[in-house]
Amino acid sequence: METVRLPDGETHLLVKRSDGACLVRDPATGEEQYVDGDDLEVVDGASPLATAAEGVPSPLRRVVRAVHDDRSLGLLVEHVDDGPLSVGGAMDASDMCESDLHGRLAEFRVAGLIEEVDVAGRRGYDATPAAEEAVRLLRGEEGAAASGESDGSDGAD
Repeated sequence: METVRLPDGETHLLVKRSDGACLVRDPATGEEQYVDGDDLEVVDGASPLATAAEGVPSPLRRVVRAVHDDRSLGLLVEHVDDGPLSVGGAMDASDMCESDLHGRLAEFRVAGLIEEVDVAGRRGYDATPAAEEAVRLLRGEEGAAASGESDGSDGAD
């Protein structure tokens, strides 16, 4: 499989190459179509697996990279539903030791899912719009964007 660019600028996955025609897949929809092979441009250096992942909305990709278990997901959901939370409030809401909690919060910060804020004069964290969108998508709520387009800040290259 290769990452290719169509004449309209869209990036697709090259599934099969035949005499003059190529089968390509849209990573956002999974739809396949045949196109003229002469119209395709191979995107050098682009991982086909990373291209396939672009079909998953950016906020969800962030969560997949940062959340390793149900407890971590629950911690993120608590920040979305009840945030902002002070570090002490997060400790009270979780069953994690302080070290584990700080490790999870650091991973969430790196992934752009929470940001440091002041909560009643104490250090705390609040969910970012990306975290809020990801939780809406995970819950299947209406109005959640289903676009796989990257906003360029999800850390995926």
